[in-house]
Amino acid sequence: MAEYDVWAPDYDDWAADMTEDVPFYVDLAREAAEPIVELGIGTGRIAIPIARATGKRVIGIDRSPAMLAVGRDRAGELPVEFREGDFRDFTLEAPVDLVICPFRALLHAATWPDKRRVFESVAAALKPGGRFAWNSFVFSPFIAARIHDQRQTRGGDLWEVVRHVPADNRIDLTRGRGDREDGMVRLWWVTKSEWEGLLDVAGLEVEALYGWFDKRPFDDESLEFVWVARKPWA
Repeated sequence: MAEYDVWAPDYDDWAADMTEDVPFYVDLAREAAEPIVELGIGTGRIAIPIARATGKRVIGIDRSPAMLAVGRDRAGELPVEFREGDFRDFTLEAPVDLVICPFRALLHAATWPDKRRVFESVAAALKPGGRFAWNSFVFSPFIAARIHDQRQTRGGDLWEVVRHVPADNRIDLTRGRGDREDGMVRLWWVTKSEWEGLLDVAGLEVEALYGWFDKRPFDDESLEFVWVARKPWA
């Protein structure tokens, strides 16, 4: 069972406080030919607004059958295709203009080979000049020290406990609702130079690095990486 299956019924509640990324990815989709490809589509939090706003077809890939089922129900007749698959090794029928991976989903790739496989798969899926956009948090030791092993509420009766494992560049998130514990998911944080290295080995070029979805410059105070990369024309 994929780790997110158990959270599928509550996922939209967990993600309710993240809204500022939606217009960013919708704007990128407006500039691209269809289909748009989303890695880690989940319940369609980004894909559905893209399809609704642009009318363009979206192909979404995710490992969780339960999340995909929720997404299909939510999408209704919109042109969103929910495919079960592994974003490390996805393939498409034809190259595309735009691949996105929102909401820090790339942090589920545990090792350097895992991450490299994702980026190489993306590069193979893009047309020359095509874009790859994604975001992830910037690891902050100051925030980590403050919230380590602390139980935090997340709206209503949702809660999570974050445990940091510096030796593995890992964050363990244990989540639940009320008296119920639903399980744990792991994220592996990535530094700026590591992201740049992944782009380099995949043959992609940086178009932009922002510090938030409003396209503010990335600087020493930034807490989010918002990347847009491009496949060279030749």
